[in-house]
Amino acid sequence: MLTKPTLSSSLLEGQTAIVTGAGNGIGRATAETLAANGARVVVVDLDADLAREVASEIGGGATTFVGDLTDPSMPDRLIEEVAAAGNGIDIIVNSAGYFWDAPIHKMSDEQFQAMLDIHLLAPFRICRAAAPYFRDAGRAEAKEGSVRHRKVVNVTSLAASFGNPGAGNYAAAKAGLVGLTKTLAVEWGTANVNVNAVAFGVIQTRFGAPQSAQQSIKVGGREVPLGVPDKTLEAMGFDPTEERDLFAPRPMFGAAMGRTGTITEAADAILWLASPLSNFVTGQVIPVSGGARGGLS
Repeated sequence: MLTKPTLSSSLLEGQTAIVTGAGNGIGRATAETLAANGARVVVVDLDADLAREVASEIGGGATTFVGDLTDPSMPDRLIEEVAAAGNGIDIIVNSAGYFWDAPIHKMSDEQFQAMLDIHLLAPFRICRAAAPYFRDAGRAEAKEGSVRHRKVVNVTSLAASFGNPGAGNYAAAKAGLVGLTKTLAVEWGTANVNVNAVAFGVIQTRFGAPQSAQQSIKVGGREVPLGVPDKTLEAMGFDPTEERDLFAPRPMFGAAMGRTGTITEAADAILWLASPLSNFVTGQVIPVSGGARGGLS
C-alpha cells in the first residue's frame, strides 16, 4: 500500500467507485481510501502493471481498466465495461492528469490541447457516458419516491483561480473543469447526483518532483517529462537538488499551515465528497491547500 488510510469503515459498502489515474499519487491514495471504507473500486490507469498492483493490494473485489483516457473512445468503453459487470456505478473520481509545462509565449498548440484533453475533455466524456447510470437512473428512482445519491468528484487545482506561471494550459483546463462541475451539479441535482470538485494546493506527488529527476509518462503517443521545471520550484522556495521522499510534506512559505499536503490528506477530502456525509453538498469547489492562496497540485 502506498498509504495508510485515515479511516476504515463500511461507509461505502456495496458501492462501486471508478477512480481514474489510480496507479499512483492522489489517485492511488484515493483508491486505497475508498476501498478501506467498503467501496468496490475500479482502478483506472495507463499503466497495466500499476493498475493490477493497486487492485491486488486494496482487494474488496477491485478490478482494473487500462487505457489512455485522452482517446475519445476510451471513456465510453470504461463506463460500458463497468456497467456490464452488473454492480452499478455509484462514485466517479476524475483524478487522472499530468503536467506539460511551458511559458505561454513558448507553448505549442499541442501542449495546450494535451492538458485540455486529459484534465477537461476526459472528465466530460466520462460523465456524459455515465449519464444513463447517474442522471437517468436517479430521475427514475426519484419518480418512484426513492432516493439514492451518486457522486462525482472532480480533481481541480488552486491554479484554476490564481493561475500558475509556466502552466497556463493546466490552469485553463482546471478552470474549465470547475465550470463543468458547477453545470453538472445544476443539471443532475434533481436526480440526487452530487457533483463537486476538490481544488488542491501543493500536494506532494511524483508530479511535484523536479524535471531534472528525468521521469516521464507516455500518453497520446508521446513521451512527456514529468515534474515541475527546476526554475519553478526555485521560485516557490524549494531546492530541486534536495534528495527527499516524494510523498512527504515539506515546508512551504505562504501556506497558513506552513507546509505542503500529503496524498492521504488529499484522499480524505475526496472520501468526504464521495460519501453520504456530503449528501446535501453539490456544485462546490472545496479548497484543500493548508491555507495556501495559490500553487500547483
